[in-house]
Parts: sequence; structure tokens; C-alpha cells
Amino acid sequence: MTIHIDGGSRGNPGPAAAGIVITADDGTVIHEAGLFLGQATNNVAEYSGLLGGLKAAGKLGAREVEVVSDSELLVRQMTGRYRVKNAGLQPLYQEAQQLARGFARCTYRHVRREENVDADALVNQALDSKRSVGDAAE
Repeated sequence: MTIHIDGGSRGNPGPAAAGIVITADDGTVIHEAGLFLGQATNNVAEYSGLLGGLKAAGKLGAREVEVVSDSELLVRQMTGRYRVKNAGLQPLYQEAQQLARGFARCTYRHVRREENVDADALVNQALDSKRSVGDAAE
């Protein structure tokens, strides 16, 4: 499965949300969610998308996942190229690493923002409505 994630904050910190789009190998969307987070930073929102995506993929029975994000910081931290220096991000990073170990294979790919429009749209839907949307609203 492929997990497209995004996070955003209006104000940094400010109202924040995360977007998750999970697709099967054939490209079929099997899960999409916009998570309204309340007040948070942009980086916390990005990690919230990652955690939500990994949890949802696990519930969907994924054995191998590719996480696609436009956050260069998150991708480089999760692949070990950057250390996680921010104390507020460390518990989120550790939880994500633990969830990732639950898959036979978990890889990360950084893309430009234009290649992550569906997850970004879910972030904005959740921010605009001030509530979780899609599969997260159930």
C-alpha cells in the first residue's frame, strides 16, 4: 500500500490538521481521512498524518507500505538522515518508528507539494470545517 500524508498549521502553531490517502497497489483509494488536530505546529501535524496513516494501513492488513510525504524534514528524520532534536517531536517519532516496525517493509519517499495534492486537500477540508473528515469522521 502507498500512504500519502500531509500536515498543515495555519499560524504555526495554530489550527492544524493532517491528511491521509491510502491506495492499493493498483492505485485504488482504500482510505482517506482529514484529521482536525486543534492547536499544533506544522511538524506535529505532519507526524500526526504519519501516525494516522501507519495505524490505518495496519488495520487494513498492509504488510508493506511506502509513505509519501512533501515534508523533507519528516522523511529525513524517519530514514535516519536527520536527528530529531525537537523534544515535542521525539515521542511522535518514536511512536512512528515502533508502528513502522510492525510492517515487513516500510519505506519513505519525499515528493514535491504538487505530487501530494489529495492529502493536502484533506488537510484543508479539515481545517476549513474545523472537524475531521472522510474516514476519520466516522
